[in-house]
Amino acid sequence: MLRRAANEFGDRPAITFYGKSTSFRDLDVAVDRFAAGLRAIGVRPGDRVSLVLPNTPHFVVAFFAVLRAGAIVVQTNPLYTPRELESLWTDAGVETVIALDLFWHNVSKARMNASVKRIVVCDVGEFLKVPLRQLYPIKKRRDLKKQGHWPLVIPREPGIHRFTDIARTPAGPVAEAGANPDDVAVLQYTGGTTGTSKGAMLTNRNLIANAMQVAAWFSAGSGEPEKLLGAIPMFHVYGLTAVMLFSVVAGVEVVLYPNPREIGAILKLINKTKPSLFPGVPTMYIAILRHPKLTKYDLRSIRGCISGAAPLPNEVRKQFESATGGRLVEGYGLTEASPVTHCNPMNGVVKECIGIPFPDTDAKIVDADDPSRDLPQGDVGELAVRGPQVMKGYWRKPEETAMVLRNGWLLTGDIARMDEDGYFYIVDRKKDMILCSGYNVYPREVEEVLFMHPAVGEAAAIGVPDKYRGESVKAFVVLKSGKAATQEEIIAFCKERLAAFKVPKSVEFATALPMSLVGKVLRRQLREQELAKSKAAASD
Repeated sequence: MLRRAANEFGDRPAITFYGKSTSFRDLDVAVDRFAAGLRAIGVRPGDRVSLVLPNTPHFVVAFFAVLRAGAIVVQTNPLYTPRELESLWTDAGVETVIALDLFWHNVSKARMNASVKRIVVCDVGEFLKVPLRQLYPIKKRRDLKKQGHWPLVIPREPGIHRFTDIARTPAGPVAEAGANPDDVAVLQYTGGTTGTSKGAMLTNRNLIANAMQVAAWFSAGSGEPEKLLGAIPMFHVYGLTAVMLFSVVAGVEVVLYPNPREIGAILKLINKTKPSLFPGVPTMYIAILRHPKLTKYDLRSIRGCISGAAPLPNEVRKQFESATGGRLVEGYGLTEASPVTHCNPMNGVVKECIGIPFPDTDAKIVDADDPSRDLPQGDVGELAVRGPQVMKGYWRKPEETAMVLRNGWLLTGDIARMDEDGYFYIVDRKKDMILCSGYNVYPREVEEVLFMHPAVGEAAAIGVPDKYRGESVKAFVVLKSGKAATQEEIIAFCKERLAAFKVPKSVEFATALPMSLVGKVLRRQLREQELAKSKAAASD
């Protein structure tokens, strides 16, 4: 795929990082060399290689080089603690780690009890142009001091290598290891549909198919070369496909930015680089709309955005489209499907839902208690999907695989319905459903109403124990800057728009909601906090 992009797009920029661009042709050459370097230090076909990298050019080079060497990429969140890294590496059987030096503190601790034999250490300065390259060490020292990890001492010992040394390896006569479309290319770890962390085995076919599906969805542009802002993390499967792999398939330049939470910097980058495509997550779009200096920046270059990873409130969609003049559509996917399966059309009818299935993707609603029984149109049940992007299975977990893959269909664990036009609506996660007096209440439905309140910036709804009802709804709300509201006002607002059993019985105001790195509200964490409070109150 990268070879073809290098031949077809040649000198067109593939990635731009802090103003320094790398062409598709030069990227392909860099990948050849790095792949040869990985082989030289002992990486063999089938080995698992962990990437502990944010959105820097190292990630792109390393990802393709690992595959070109015949090995398997193990996607790894750089913010994992040593315990989490050790657990993941042990499960995957990781022997090689490619990591940014800023994460050395955790990486060095985790390798002690894992099977890691070799580590390649990267430095952001390697991909910066002058004068940023000279200034970067000052910033790195300041950041590491803040974290208490300075001085940064990376030992010179066997098994520890520098990215620059590996990247200088001559490519040699053998360009790449032979690969089969159904070979596993990536292990993407997920909580999955059954709760425990598992490695979804995504094949070459899965990833290429999904990248081509995304490209087909974005196809109706101006005909000019596109530019995409890559701020969502590529170590997450959504960023991997919708940013990196899609851009290689379509010949799109990616403007990389390593921190999705730095909204001010992202606004400046949009204003300066004029991207036309901006895949993101709802929290990112919400933060942009809430930024106090939003009107200072020109966002009109943006023509298309797919929002994923979490539900997109309709009010946010409308406001973002008004601010940019572009199209923001909600999509849907899950790690086990590489990840995208549904999306609203970029050109066509947009509804307040996840849209219609991607090309070559089948979807249906099945009985949540009996997946062998298909439900008629309009009925609420579990969403099942089938297509070339559906994973091979979970790494070394045949029983868990059998629970979610049934005759080629992937059971998503999401409760949904399909309307008369074939648009799908996610009602909620099976495990997030609240049972009030025998009635099913889906948090998303409550949250949509909360977002309609003019003072509400962020919202989440969970079920809390209720002696009378079994469970009742509790809302958590973050107010917009400069806005005020009381619990009574929020509840009264919901009463006008929800059935009585769905209305929150209490509202807690917070300064922030617990979020995953890709912007999902961690309802489970909120529930655990509430249960802990209940237990403490009972013991008193």
